[in-house]
Amino acid sequence: MRNAQNIADLIKLKPDYMGFIFYEKSPRYIAQAPDVDFDNSIKKVGVFVNASERTINEKRIQFGLDIIQLHGDESPELCYLIKQSGVQVMKVFRVDDDFDFQITRRYQDYCDYFLFDTQTKAFGGSGTKFNWRLLEQYNNARPVFLSGGIGPNDVESITSIKGLNLKAIDVNSKFETEPALKDIERLAGFINNIRKPEA
Repeated sequence: MRNAQNIADLIKLKPDYMGFIFYEKSPRYIAQAPDVDFDNSIKKVGVFVNASERTINEKRIQFGLDIIQLHGDESPELCYLIKQSGVQVMKVFRVDDDFDFQITRRYQDYCDYFLFDTQTKAFGGSGTKFNWRLLEQYNNARPVFLSGGIGPNDVESITSIKGLNLKAIDVNSKFETEPALKDIERLAGFINNIRKPEA
């Protein structure tokens, strides 16, 4: 997110989290904090790719970030250092059929959440899904954010996932009219459907 009016419209939907991307190669990169009256019940997530500890901390302060999402090849040691600043840390793992979930064990003591996304040549933003059945290999040591090409028609598939400590759904490209501009009506329908209590 980076458009002030679009952010204000999304705030009305009361999402649990809102993401801001600080990876300069991304078409969704944000340079300046938007002038918006923010709802403090919505957690602000800063997305970084192989950034330095100094850069992450500067953006954390500038934007008032609650969660740092590390989407590159960051080490467990960096996760630990970032966590010491008082924010929550989310480590992203890019999953394909050959992904070894044992890798997550090195990070579980230093992160609050894990996010599983689709393995691509880029760092996310592919709009494609990975095989969610692979998550059966995960030990549930940390709550999970599920990402990767999730769209309006995926509610039933998501709600049918069993045995996974699923914390949140990360939605992006399938809910955009252009990069960094969300389709509020489409998001409203998805949020309403995903939050419906089971009958």
